[in-house]
Amino acid sequence: MEKQESRVGSAVEMFESGYNCCQAVFATYADLYGMDREMALKLASTMGAGIGRMREVCGAVSAMALLYGLKNGNIDPRDAKAKEETYTVVRNMADKFEAENGSIICRELLKLSVKREESAKPDERTKEYYMTRPCSKVVASAASIVEEYLLC
Repeated sequence: MEKQESRVGSAVEMFESGYNCCQAVFATYADLYGMDREMALKLASTMGAGIGRMREVCGAVSAMALLYGLKNGNIDPRDAKAKEETYTVVRNMADKFEAENGSIICRELLKLSVKREESAKPDERTKEYYMTRPCSKVVASAASIVEEYLLC
């Protein structure tokens, strides 16, 4: 694949227009690997806010892993070497994300004191929401890592 124009800004714009972190990163690049936007948004919708707002693995990190799978995921359950390669690259991407952001866990990125949100209802997206959360920066970080690892 030839070098693509950066889409990091597009991923951040998607997040800041209301899509969750996973949708913003995943749908920004999924078309490069044969998935249409609607399907990408549907698939990634469940992974936002740390998987269904449970504040576990950041949705932007999940998007990186899903995108690697679209590009290079193994399909043979007996191919241990391909599985290992897939896991190695995903770990490397997650390690880079953690080095840049301090964690891959949503609640830690948000500095929440609770392990899991009581409600599944998402917070209202206001100007204050975006100003008090690192999510736009986290989305940009994940998108940059996708470009480094997958668009080369």
